[in-house]
Amino acid sequence: MADLEKLPVTIVTGFLGSGKTTLISELMKNPGGKRLAVVVNEFGDVGVDGEILKGCAIPDCPAENVVELANGCICCTVADDFIPTIEALLALDPRPEHILIETSGLALPKPLLKAFDWPDIRSKITVDGVVALADAEAVAAGRFAPDVEAVDAQRRADESIDHETPLSEVFEDQISCADIVLLTKPDLAGKDGVEKARAVIAAEAPRPLPVVEVAEGRVDPRIILGIGAAAEDDIDARPSHHDGVPEHDHEDFESVVIDIPELASPADLAARIERLAREQNILRVKGYASVAGKPMRLLVQAVGARVRHQFDRPWGPDEARAGRLVVIAEHDDIDAAAITRVLTAAEETA
Repeated sequence: MADLEKLPVTIVTGFLGSGKTTLISELMKNPGGKRLAVVVNEFGDVGVDGEILKGCAIPDCPAENVVELANGCICCTVADDFIPTIEALLALDPRPEHILIETSGLALPKPLLKAFDWPDIRSKITVDGVVALADAEAVAAGRFAPDVEAVDAQRRADESIDHETPLSEVFEDQISCADIVLLTKPDLAGKDGVEKARAVIAAEAPRPLPVVEVAEGRVDPRIILGIGAAAEDDIDARPSHHDGVPEHDHEDFESVVIDIPELASPADLAARIERLAREQNILRVKGYASVAGKPMRLLVQAVGARVRHQFDRPWGPDEARAGRLVVIAEHDDIDAAAITRVLTAAEETA
């Protein structure tokens, strides 16, 4: 009889660097007794998140149950990527008991929800819930517009003018589509920041939503798995800025891939990324680097000027010690040549 039941799927969405991969890594370690499969959608050509998750694989979620889609946002490549991937996971033996889908930080969840209405899979899977992650510090700081105070002043002066930025629209669409919001990195935001972030989320949500504070991705799986929302049947209650738009693309954003030389120290690379955040308004950096004299590869993750790095695994014996970073920014802000100069310049001139 279990084969006749729809397989539950949880969509994990959230802004860039909000902690989606960390959350899924923790769920893989503590799946609540469920056999999991994971679909990871990258924005850019370097598969960072997928490799991180495969490194966290355990018997309840082996590496072959982690699938990476890097051909663009899955909400735009439904027929080519999403449907075949789901069908392949359904054919696994043993079959997964729950699928997690980590969307790109730039993805809109509602078009993905609509994909679950496709006849080939509608009778087989259901959207158990949409989990939106929100970085408490970033939300509290109002980083969804270049100058929040100026935008607010313009709105007060002329209510007919819409000054929302693409980033704010992505954030609002993710919150509007959610069944539950996880407020991440509350320690960085502090008590006042968390309360402010909660107020922002409450103002943007089209209906009352539970908001749970989560540090380092640790959350009881019972909170987010087994919601039973059947969200594919509840699409109209999840408004989007893009409702009525026939196609969705990501022309508002652009990514560049930069090959970087071996570093003398991780601190040098962090300083370069911080400089790019100030001078080039970059949103996100992720990838790998080689550090001179170190046998392990350096994993790099950055949100704006906040840079995190750690040695994640040894370089393979036949693996080139090559550094490569994906840099994401809004389309009008990205300057590939300037970014390349900063990341590849000799250290004494960086």
